[in-house]
Amino acid sequence: MKKNLLAHSVALACLAAAAGSAQAVSFTKDDVTLDINGTINGFYVNRESKTTVAGGPQTKTQNSALTNGLLPGWINFVMTSKVGDQDVKAHFSFAPGINDSSSVVGLPTDPGAGATGGKNSPFSQVDVRNVYFQFGNNDWGTMKFGRDIGLFGQNIILSDMTLLGVGGTSNAGIPFNTTFGMIGHGYMYTGFQAQITYTTPNFNGLQAAGGIFQPSSFAGDQTKTPGFQAKVDYDWKGDMPGKVWGGLVTQSTSCSKGSNCNGVGANPDKSFTATGYELGAKASAGNFGAVAYAFSGKGLGLSTVGAQFFGGSDGLGNKTDSKGYFLQGTYQLNKTKFGINFGQNKDNDGVLGQGNERKNKAYTLGVYHSLNKFVTLVGELNQEKITSTVDDSETKNRTLSAGAILFF
Repeated sequence: MKKNLLAHSVALACLAAAAGSAQAVSFTKDDVTLDINGTINGFYVNRESKTTVAGGPQTKTQNSALTNGLLPGWINFVMTSKVGDQDVKAHFSFAPGINDSSSVVGLPTDPGAGATGGKNSPFSQVDVRNVYFQFGNNDWGTMKFGRDIGLFGQNIILSDMTLLGVGGTSNAGIPFNTTFGMIGHGYMYTGFQAQITYTTPNFNGLQAAGGIFQPSSFAGDQTKTPGFQAKVDYDWKGDMPGKVWGGLVTQSTSCSKGSNCNGVGANPDKSFTATGYELGAKASAGNFGAVAYAFSGKGLGLSTVGAQFFGGSDGLGNKTDSKGYFLQGTYQLNKTKFGINFGQNKDNDGVLGQGNERKNKAYTLGVYHSLNKFVTLVGELNQEKITSTVDDSETKNRTLSAGAILFF
């Protein structure tokens, strides 16, 4: 499989932004085209963890798993058409996984757990990630309505080489059908979110997008205004093709705490706003490729967990301060790509408590071999270190993974 076809397939499975570029099956009737594509993967993972708490003994665990990688399974149905001068598109996707929490082959752990979900759910989840439609043209841009990948953090996850593999945090495979890759170790997860967004036409490589997003009650019970995300990209071609981008996310609540959100009491809580900023670049020269990225957030959430708006405040309006950076280098040798990346996220104060800090850092060594135009074989080593002053702990994790991923 050629390198550019693989890149298009990954972007298609995650973003479906290039729905017409590489499809497994395509049907056309009159002026409507339906394209179908997808991906499936499976990995064997061996994970060793060592945790030391100040003044206490060291604990060690080692586990094996058969799991999805950073990508779940994915099937996409994409309709495209042209009506007058408008390009119209609709997209449905379903993302199942190979895991469940059965401890006895053929029997669910707890038949009643499905009502509550979570890790004890007896069956593999099916995540409906893309449900949107859009219309527009090259003259005035495109409007999108529905659920799709977010803007903030979008480019960096699509640039992470562990998107084809496992990365770290492999114990998250159940029930999420994803291992998180390097999420929480250099960047935060963009997520698939309800949105109304506008994307400008492409002006010689320069393109911008912005929109309103489903508000998250991350620090209070009232969210009168939607969230907002935006990004600006500049792509260039030539002997050293690449991209630079910047992005932002912001979300406000009417108060920072649930108890006085309705103005009850002498001192009703004040409003709370979370913000995040990012800057990234990627470029290639011959068979070499490089990525550099950094972000900063205030009240955006625990970046060491990786999910936006989780743990952004201590409930009293004190914001969690987050920042991180990510570096990656790859080399393509015939049908095999070799890569190394390193990332670090750090959180201070806020939900951790004033003066406390939590830090995640990890690196991944990866080998990705294109067996044929459908199948890529993957092997990775991930080393992770987590330190926290909240409980004076240090955890070191080593994850070895081997498997394969198919795009069609």
